[in-house]
Amino acid sequence: MDEFPICPLCSRPIPPNAKQSLHHLVPRLRGGKGGPTVLLHQICHNEIHATLSEAELARSYSSIDALQSQPRLAKFIGWVRKRPADFHSKTPGVRRGWKSR
Repeated sequence: MDEFPICPLCSRPIPPNAKQSLHHLVPRLRGGKGGPTVLLHQICHNEIHATLSEAELARSYSSIDALQSQPRLAKFIGWVRKRPADFHSKTPGVRRGWKSR
């Protein structure tokens, strides 16, 4: 059986057919260009940006541990872990990535 990369946010495997993307731990526009990235399920990546602004990500949530401890993301992780590894759906709410708070 092939080994798939593991999503560091939800700990589920990321099979090749799953929607996926790279997340900059520090947003590119906040000094993270060329910085560390992690491969995530697209649904996990979408939820991060629907929950937190770029400023919040840069200031307080630039690690997987910090992201996992954020209350809304923790609730999402508990929910998505019960879904198949290639599960994807639209993320409700507005993307908060371009707003500064």
